[in-house]
Amino acid sequence: MIANFDVVIENFRPGVMARFGLDYATLAKINPRLIYCSISGYGQNGPKAHHPAYAPVIHAASGFDMVNLHYQDDTNRPAASGIFIADVLGGTHAFGAIQAALYQRERIGQGQFIDVSMLEAMVGMLVYETQAAQFPGDARRPLYTPLRTTDGFIMVAPTSPRNFEQLTEAVGHPEWQQDPRFISVSDRNANWATLLGLVEEWTCLLSGAQAEATLAAHGVPCALYRGMEDVLADPQLAARDAFADIDDGAGPYKVTNPPFRMSASRTCARNRVSALGVDGSTVFEEELGLTGDELAALRTAGNLL
Repeated sequence: MIANFDVVIENFRPGVMARFGLDYATLAKINPRLIYCSISGYGQNGPKAHHPAYAPVIHAASGFDMVNLHYQDDTNRPAASGIFIADVLGGTHAFGAIQAALYQRERIGQGQFIDVSMLEAMVGMLVYETQAAQFPGDARRPLYTPLRTTDGFIMVAPTSPRNFEQLTEAVGHPEWQQDPRFISVSDRNANWATLLGLVEEWTCLLSGAQAEATLAAHGVPCALYRGMEDVLADPQLAARDAFADIDDGAGPYKVTNPPFRMSASRTCARNRVSALGVDGSTVFEEELGLTGDELAALRTAGNLL
């Protein structure tokens, strides 16, 4: 099939595809226009290239977990891993790199090999921390912390001077604009925890919905902390068609669509879940030209469902 296909993606440890005889050097001889993308924990070279790695391992190795611990004041060990950021981030970078390689191929007619490192993808998220480690300063970076309401928590992020003014008006304390602790950006940064504590004295008297409505009406960036049940029923996501309904024969369920929309392309999940082996015969017949007798022989030998 390689001669007629555009992209190969694999995420084994380096060297595994070569043992299968399916590495880029081998396949590129068959199809020089092939885009071949390898996603691995540490990349294809370097002293740890062959180490096994899953997302939680990469979170620890990249510094992400310890950086996150540094931002927590009420714990003394890194947080447990439940959301596999490195897996998603590696796939996202692979997606972008593959599109760029396909575009370049249209210009020069040549395919290429793409080496995606999940470790480097995670390190790339820590832009501020990378610089702070090289040029440490005395002032701590302001942290955005959850503020309690009567029925949960709300995130309030008054990042700009205008946001701060809007916040003071929303909570009924415009005099904070003249408070020496909060007059300038540097003053607010130095007294950030104090500012959020004062805001929480206001939010803790209101429900989350009341606090969010008041803050949003004044233009203050904010959002309630929500569970997934609330997210699945969110009107904004519904308006964006953020979920697709899929039925695999056992019943319907929702999956997420890509987070982007394109004016001339379809960007949604298809309502199709193939049963095990259902497309095998079609692929072998259409792509490899195998006959019915040859397919039957493969099934008899146990090599085809």
